[in-house]
Amino acid sequence: MPKMKTHRGAAKRFKKTKTGKIKRFHAYHSHLLEKKSPKRKRKLRGSTLVHKHDMKRVAQLLPYK
Repeated sequence: MPKMKTHRGAAKRFKKTKTGKIKRFHAYHSHLLEKKSPKRKRKLRGSTLVHKHDMKRVAQLLPYK
């Protein structure tokens, strides 16, 4: 059976933590920032974990990470 390929778009957007969870960054923080409050922009800067219902789907895109 051939090796699986890593989805390169997903590899640039997600990282695995040491415990095996998948970390992601927030959307809506690249443009149209004038209308967003400072508190909202501050929250969007940080990273968060992929939701447990999406973990399996994202993990399939990153077989060797």
